[in-house]
Amino acid sequence: MKQFFVYLSFFLACSLAAQQRDSRMREYLPPTRIVWQQHEERISNARALFQPGNGQSDLANTSICKMKSSSTEHPAVLLDFGKELQGGLQIVTGMSPSQKPVSVRIRFGESVSEAMSDIDGVNGASNDHAIRDFILPLPWLGVVEVGNSGFRFVRIDLLDDSTELHLKEVRAISTFRDIPYRGSFKSNDERLNKIWQTGAYTVHLNMQEYLWDGIKRDRLVWVGDLHPEVMTVSTVFGYNEVVPKSLDLIRNLTPLPQWMHGISSYSIWWLLIQRDWYYYQGDYAYLKEQKPYLTGLVRQLLGKVDKGGQEQLDGNRFLDWPSSENKPAIHVGLQSLMVLALSAGEELCNLLGETSLADECNKKKELATRQAQKISKDILHPKTSAGQPGYKQAAALLTLAGVISPQEANENVLSIDGARGFSTFYGYYMLRAMAAAGNYQGALDVIRQYWGAMLDLGATTFWEDFNMDWLQDAARIDEPVPPGKVDIHKKYGNYCYKGYRHSFCHGWASGPTAWLSEQVLGVQVIEPGCRTVRITPHLGDLQWVEGAFPTPYGEIKLRHEKQADGTVKSTIQAPKEIRVLQ
Repeated sequence: MKQFFVYLSFFLACSLAAQQRDSRMREYLPPTRIVWQQHEERISNARALFQPGNGQSDLANTSICKMKSSSTEHPAVLLDFGKELQGGLQIVTGMSPSQKPVSVRIRFGESVSEAMSDIDGVNGASNDHAIRDFILPLPWLGVVEVGNSGFRFVRIDLLDDSTELHLKEVRAISTFRDIPYRGSFKSNDERLNKIWQTGAYTVHLNMQEYLWDGIKRDRLVWVGDLHPEVMTVSTVFGYNEVVPKSLDLIRNLTPLPQWMHGISSYSIWWLLIQRDWYYYQGDYAYLKEQKPYLTGLVRQLLGKVDKGGQEQLDGNRFLDWPSSENKPAIHVGLQSLMVLALSAGEELCNLLGETSLADECNKKKELATRQAQKISKDILHPKTSAGQPGYKQAAALLTLAGVISPQEANENVLSIDGARGFSTFYGYYMLRAMAAAGNYQGALDVIRQYWGAMLDLGATTFWEDFNMDWLQDAARIDEPVPPGKVDIHKKYGNYCYKGYRHSFCHGWASGPTAWLSEQVLGVQVIEPGCRTVRITPHLGDLQWVEGAFPTPYGEIKLRHEKQADGTVKSTIQAPKEIRVLQ
């Protein structure tokens, strides 16, 4: 009997280990170039680090990069791994003469200048969320793996006096989910193609243990920020466990009547994500699991609408950071989000058999809509909203909630000053509102200007924030800042993301990826589980576009070509389970 319990304990331990097994994989990548060297004459054969490597130290000691210090001169090297990565660093050492550990300083950076910076309390450089600046002893003839951050660049400084360091390999450890890109987008405009791919890659990097905001910071599950990411996951990857896992995490951490993260709008976003995730994936069993919390949240939201239909949301009243000081815009935005929440609540409650609660949502939604119409007038007046941060956010939400005319919102607010006044988070909703007004060309132009500008500056992922005014005299982020140029990473950013604390890989910035698939490829999900989709392409100035859209039944494959008379010829292949409307 005792032996039986030993076997049972072993079996249970193995089962638990299997349940906790990490679904991510690791890839080891050598640097693609050397950006900068300090005391270059004290560094020999640095190009040896470009070899693929095998992660194994050996006695041959051939093809070694050697760094030699004196009492006053300490060499350093800055390596570029070619693109933003999530993970750490593997260092393989050779047989340096002293046979003793050698101390180095390691600095990870999302930009060249961040990797060259010090944590001084002024420039924003920090070790928040992830240790990216530290001192490390390296063994003689050994292997060390360190770091867990978001980075593209790594600076290594030899700290010890009068010593010699042999580096056989310095490889980035990239950790990611090994999943196919089931969705795709390709057109005759390579700039748009690259933007779609960059948004997809940005979210892919943030699909770690959970769906994070950023891989340097915030390495957290901010549920309001997840909505653009979830739409990108649905558009690019289809179903992935990271979404329900993250939604459940926040639900379990936030018992009612608490607001998620203390922010009332973020609890609304959780509700809206549940609605959209169900439409894209059709997982009714998962939706049914949410019923106790979801219906409780709906009742709580109903209690935050007064008799006149005005929202009375408490907690932190927040849309996004650029709008955070504009209280009138926040009020209008929250009123619109309340309309969206009550609409989603009505639909989900009907699906879950809570018809009386659905009826309550419908009645309060009508009151909230009328109140939103009353308070929207100032937002739509160009003299009020022109150049003021926050009004494009509010106008977008009013449009998506069906409160105001999309054409009026577009003409008076959204299309004013082009890409100025956009934000990386709410840009997705601004683009959707412009599409609702039929301004597809204007939205395409904004995508090229706003998100394309980050690519022009050397970005390989999209940023937490961006402003078109930052472009003046801005240096690229993948080169040392030349004299007379502006270090865009150090100088800009606001609120919680000042200077180098600014995240350069933020999933909420991926909106154009979902938008291009929804509006240009033209795939709109009409029935849960993609059982019915409407395909209405809007090419704007594009000549052709093709791609794929993932569904629970397989991929829809599409190609749209503009004809000489301006009409669009479409070729569509869809799984037999899906009804396609055109």
